Amino acid sequence: MPLLSIPSPSTAWQYFDLTAWLRDVFGWSLPLDFRIHAYAICILLGIVAAVILTNRRLNARGVERWIIIDIAIWAVPFGIVGGRLFHVLTHFSDYFGPGRDPWSFLYIWEGGLAIFGALILGSVGAYFGCRQVGLRFTAFLDAVAPAMLLAQAFGRLGNYFNHELFGMPTSLPWGLQIESSNAAYPTGLPEGTLFHPTFLYEIIWNVVGVAVILLIDRRFQLQWGRVLALYLIWYGIGRSVLESIRVDTSETFFGVRTNVWVAFAAILIGIVVFVVQSRRHTGKEPSPYLPGREPRAKSVDSDDTYSEHDDDVPVGAGSGPVATAVDRS
Repeated sequence: MPLLSIPSPSTAWQYFDLTAWLRDVFGWSLPLDFRIHAYAICILLGIVAAVILTNRRLNARGVERWIIIDIAIWAVPFGIVGGRLFHVLTHFSDYFGPGRDPWSFLYIWEGGLAIFGALILGSVGAYFGCRQVGLRFTAFLDAVAPAMLLAQAFGRLGNYFNHELFGMPTSLPWGLQIESSNAAYPTGLPEGTLFHPTFLYEIIWNVVGVAVILLIDRRFQLQWGRVLALYLIWYGIGRSVLESIRVDTSETFFGVRTNVWVAFAAILIGIVVFVVQSRRHTGKEPSPYLPGREPRAKSVDSDDTYSEHDDDVPVGAGSGPVATAVDRS
């Protein structure tokens, strides 16, 4: 076995047993079993990283600080529900059928969030959020696009802890070790077979994509949804390749995995959006806010202000009735 192979994480790293920790440290005995799964932690870290990056990009456009929180309250729940529904629909046999627990489709902590479903419903939630705070939807999409790649990179790390979504067998030195008892382990392969760490490939692809999109955006100052278009093209290209070498079960059409077709659609939509928006909008967005929804700047009327030093006007200083009277005295 190659010395550089990636070991599969032990089950102890899959979750943090909060109940056992509270019992051992404080002596508390809880009636319920609380476990914080590594997959959930990775997802949460991804959301936090995306919110921070999006906030910085919106601030650079002149948007109020942390307005992203008001939008995330809508987008994140919609995205999680959409991601789960899309995953279940594209892996239907894993959740429904003989010997399957039909309630397992709710066990989100075991993994299974499809980014394409998260994008679809998450965008719906983000639209509602943008309308609520008065932000232009395209301005938000352009700000969040590279942040989504960053969040996805964190999410793919969660696949490593869950021992899932690995690729075909490989003899490459960085092959992934997977225990033969894993439900996704291909039948007939000997124990010790190494597999492509597709989650690692996607982490690298996404992080590089963040850098590339940020550099392009800084150079050309893309607006009107064109940064989102770059995201769709970049992610679609990477996902269409990596999805093709995965060994987990998935619904197929004409012999091609569903997510590969969706990745092709993402590339096409990205190209169309970029071309159409480039032709329709040759100038810059007048404001990241919707017309009439800009926040009012706080101004002070100097004629209506009073200071404790107003009575201490020195002779020969200032102007106006008080200063004049002092000069004439």
